[in-house]
Amino acid sequence: MQTQEMALITRDALLLPDGRIEIRVVDPCYLHVVADVLKGKYPLAFGMFKANGLPPCYPNATQCEIIDFNQLQDNSLSIVLEGKQRVKILSAAKRKDGTWIARTLRSSNWDQEPIRGEFELISAALEQFYEVNPELSGLYANIHLEDASWVSQRWLEVLPLYNKDKQVLMNQPNCHKTMDFVLDLIKSHVD
Repeated sequence: MQTQEMALITRDALLLPDGRIEIRVVDPCYLHVVADVLKGKYPLAFGMFKANGLPPCYPNATQCEIIDFNQLQDNSLSIVLEGKQRVKILSAAKRKDGTWIARTLRSSNWDQEPIRGEFELISAALEQFYEVNPELSGLYANIHLEDASWVSQRWLEVLPLYNKDKQVLMNQPNCHKTMDFVLDLIKSHVD
């Protein structure tokens, strides 16, 4: 398999394929990263920040695209990222300006599959979550509540779990363990 260099942005947040996140870019060196990505110099990877880590993120990251941007009132930049492809961070080098370039290897995305039976509860709960959090649902043109992988990944993005625990679920070959985890979590709060 072929490795690829990517510009790396890390945050204490998770972005998975087909997910969207809005982040604020303040540091001028990261404005240059955004410019380089938009000019096609590098693809962009988004990783969950890992304190005292080299590289500065967990090994599972997501190649993403910048799909929107806005200048905020304080002159910082808000960008909306959309996850495309899972990647493994093999190594990363810090550039003189403090930004990171990562050597990545493509990983398999979870396959789409219909959501069925009792797991429809996690889909309904996500729909309610989005109704209460319109700033998150507003990032999406289409919400795929019928797709178990899509629903599972959105739950992983928003659940308040330790990043290392999210990594364990992300490392699974499909969405089934995440669906079981979320269903158990919802049932434990209903009983």
